[in-house]
Amino acid sequence: MLNAAAFAQLPPNIILFMTTTDIQFSSRAAAKVAELIQEEGIPELHLRVFVTGGGCSGFSYGFTFDESVEMDDSVVVQDGIKMIVDSMSYPYLVGSQIDYKEDLQGSQFVVTNPNATNTCGCGNSFTI
Repeated sequence: MLNAAAFAQLPPNIILFMTTTDIQFSSRAAAKVAELIQEEGIPELHLRVFVTGGGCSGFSYGFTFDESVEMDDSVVVQDGIKMIVDSMSYPYLVGSQIDYKEDLQGSQFVVTNPNATNTCGCGNSFTI
């Protein structure tokens, strides 16, 4: 862990990111991300999970691919695959599990969020 004095001495081009175990990234989700990255042919891609305002319950989960990790991002690594969460979304996702499921209704990444007090029927939006 860097203290403030040590942090101030780092060159400006150094990128630091925080790894976390406060958000779980399942092996099934990591395997699906690895498959999608292979299809894209860009090995530098990472899954970015974020929370935005909107949806029928107030907040919505979002998923995208990103090649960069920002300084204030948190990173979860599962089976060599990185999942990135920005600092604004992080508090909403602490304690959550990101998984991937395939069933009769389709296939999708799903978030099991203990912070959500209410979710909509589709599972993509929530209230805290």
